[in-house]
Amino acid sequence: MKQTIITLFLVHISFMSYSQDQRMNFEKGTFKEALVKAKKEGKLLFMDCYTSWCRPCKEIDKYVFTQEFVYAFFNENYINVKVNVEKGEGIELAQNYNVTSYPTLLVLNQNGEIVTRFEGVRSAKALVKKAKEVLKRNN
Repeated sequence: MKQTIITLFLVHISFMSYSQDQRMNFEKGTFKEALVKAKKEGKLLFMDCYTSWCRPCKEIDKYVFTQEFVYAFFNENYINVKVNVEKGEGIELAQNYNVTSYPTLLVLNQNGEIVTRFEGVRSAKALVKKAKEVLKRNN
């Protein structure tokens, strides 16, 4: 009995570690640091503008950004940033980029200029399709 419980616990821990490693890699630093990284790596910046109370924002987090083909694509091709537009530097970023509906997903060039914007909830397939089109136009 004791071995069974230990085995189940280890399987659970292994699964949790695996699932936590498989997600969108949103930069932890500042917006400016993310822009520097985008320049250094020659990538566009993908910015998720959200609020804590926004239900569609939470749905994108839960149902779109967790799909393997989504996070694999964005992690490889973009520098990803998640910005709460009601806190810290997010307030100014929302004003600068005229973010008035949530969620707003922006693609920015390495100078911080808007390449395209997505407003509202998108399906995972539609989001990746549009993001691929943006890459083709900007390469």
